[in-house]
Amino acid sequence: MARIAIVGILMLAVIAGALLYYQQVYAYYTLVQAENADVRLTNLVTGEAEPILFDNFQAIDADSSPIRYRACFTTPLSLATLTETFVIRDDAEPRTAPGWFDCFDAEQIGADLQGEAIAFLAVENIHYGIDRIVAVYPDGRAYAWHQINECGEVVFDGNPVPEGCPARPESTD
Repeated sequence: MARIAIVGILMLAVIAGALLYYQQVYAYYTLVQAENADVRLTNLVTGEAEPILFDNFQAIDADSSPIRYRACFTTPLSLATLTETFVIRDDAEPRTAPGWFDCFDAEQIGADLQGEAIAFLAVENIHYGIDRIVAVYPDGRAYAWHQINECGEVVFDGNPVPEGCPARPESTD
């Protein structure tokens, strides 16, 4: 009788583990269709996010978290044009994507941001406390993700909104 109980508990644990894995890696993600709003960069002069030219767009997102967005695309714009026109982000840290979204390699992108690729602010506060970042390579390959900004780090830790940050919406409570 004890063996049956142990086997039953182990089976339930394996099923629960498999379900949890599936939910984290597959369940909540959806493919994103390309729209001009998906590929924008923040202009140095106006401070507004502007659409840029792009092609070969692939992206995923999930309603379960504002930081699950990942995108891969190409742009014909040169790095010289981009750096003269748009806001550069030196604190960019790409977040890993699920293994099945194989065009996005966060570790490689992160390493390449040390010299080869350049990160830009795409949209500040695309969700409260979350910025969209785009990294672009000299050959036109580009990758986008969401990352928590300085205001979000403070507010999501339960602290009051710091000076210079936008007002905290009620939905972050």
